Amino acid sequence: MTLPPDLIQSLQSVKGFRESSFKGVHESGEQVTAIRLNPAKKSSTSHSFIGQPIPWCPLGIYLDERPSFTLDPSFHAGAYYVQDASSMFLWEVIAQSVPDPQNKKVLDLCAAPGGKSTLLASYFRDGLLVSNEVIKSRASILVENLTKWGNSNVIVTNNDPAHFTQAGITFDVIVVDAPCSGSGLFRKDPDAIAEWSLDHVQHCSLRQQRILNDIIPSLNENGLLIYATCSYSQEEDEMIVDWLMSSGEFEALAVNIPKDWNIVETFSEKNNAPCYRFYPDQLKGEGFFIAAFRKKSPATAVGKGKSASLKLPQKQELEQVRAFLSIAESFFVFKQGDQFRFIDEKWHHDLQQLASNLYIRKAGVGVGELKGKDMIPAHELTMSTLPLHHFNQVSVNTEEALKYLRRQDLYLDSSKGWNLVMYESLPLGWIKSLPNRINNYYPQEWRILKQ
Repeated sequence: MTLPPDLIQSLQSVKGFRESSFKGVHESGEQVTAIRLNPAKKSSTSHSFIGQPIPWCPLGIYLDERPSFTLDPSFHAGAYYVQDASSMFLWEVIAQSVPDPQNKKVLDLCAAPGGKSTLLASYFRDGLLVSNEVIKSRASILVENLTKWGNSNVIVTNNDPAHFTQAGITFDVIVVDAPCSGSGLFRKDPDAIAEWSLDHVQHCSLRQQRILNDIIPSLNENGLLIYATCSYSQEEDEMIVDWLMSSGEFEALAVNIPKDWNIVETFSEKNNAPCYRFYPDQLKGEGFFIAAFRKKSPATAVGKGKSASLKLPQKQELEQVRAFLSIAESFFVFKQGDQFRFIDEKWHHDLQQLASNLYIRKAGVGVGELKGKDMIPAHELTMSTLPLHHFNQVSVNTEEALKYLRRQDLYLDSSKGWNLVMYESLPLGWIKSLPNRINNYYPQEWRILKQ
């Protein structure tokens, strides 16, 4: 692997950069595999992985070897997420900055494919997470990953950052993992080297400023802003921090880090704001940059006062929904298309405000669709962390689970009607048992193609 000479030259004066070992770790071909466990989804066998804990994230594990995640049913059930260890440092930043996570409104602005959003959903368990992705195609994988993670108080939007100011909703925490030139991922994705250039770095820097400028009005006073990239370039990192600090609206926050973590603390040139760099030759993880800020000024996003566009169920429909799922009585139930959905009642008005101004891809948890007097249950319901003990369940082994995930024919000893397919106490999805066959309801677009 030949790294861009312009990149190497630009890093000569950056704190923590060691040219020889930096080049060596990229040439070695070494890959680091890490996962983060879902604390709300523990299998009956406590799905064990061989590896070492990641010091800055209590749910993170370095794996000694990379298994076939595609052929692990617990992966499809949302028991864990495969994520770079460096990115998991977000947990330590928010743990030190927001020690009380109760009832917080959180925005992950550039969220696909969902690594940081699933982490935020685990930390802010009873909060509202709005997970946004501006690129439509990438929003689909974001919906899938957050659905599998299972939290009910999550809204996925597909909007430009400027639209949030128009919506008027404000947040206690905003995470901007900004689109960048990607030099921190060269070891994992060598093909990205061909796309890197100094011009591209400058282009990304301007885009990052625009994104931040658009979203700052939506952050509450004393709110937390976290800015991150997977770039080594100062133009996208410390210089953006100085640009942000120049507004006078922010106080830079330091993060206490043990020396043996080998995370490099740097300081922006003009404002001496603390920043944190991850170099792959000095720790087990990819290239990463992160900085945190407390906002000193009030939010200025006021919205346009549009009326809510949520569609509510009719009285008879609501009774049918609650008869199918009794827990729905404690939630706000609404319709998106033909599907009935629900979210915690306390986030009802925030959802209305977002729905009036933004394009929502997913909100809360889908219950299902009514076909006459029958409810066709949604796959989302099986992936949720809500109790579903009153449904019939059928346990499957690994071979049967993989057949189910491939949407192949199944021969199981199941009860008549709807059944939850369970693998190691984790729901995988629905089947419907008929007198002469079993219908497999695993989503067609999610099925495993690998044999």
